[in-house]
Amino acid sequence: MAVVNYSIYKVLGTLSENKDGMKKQLTCTSWGRYNPKFDIRAWDEDYSQMTKGVTLTLEEILELKEILNSVDLEEALEEAKQERAEAKKLETETSE
Repeated sequence: MAVVNYSIYKVLGTLSENKDGMKKQLTCTSWGRYNPKFDIRAWDEDYSQMTKGVTLTLEEILELKEILNSVDLEEALEEAKQERAEAKKLETETSE
């Protein structure tokens, strides 16, 4: 397995922590020889193990911030749940 070189320069915040102690965090992380970018992923206590995550440039995270500020997230999630329930109902009706 290839060695992944990274340096975490700043932990900006913790989003959640699972039962195994892995913390999903927003960090400024440099991967390889590249400049730091914003990174969201889960890390263990000593930052030696990580999960898959997403890395964003400054422009991308600023756009994400704009989107999050402009959307009613609770409403969007509720609408998505309703659409899923309707799709499952339709699927059940057509398979009978």
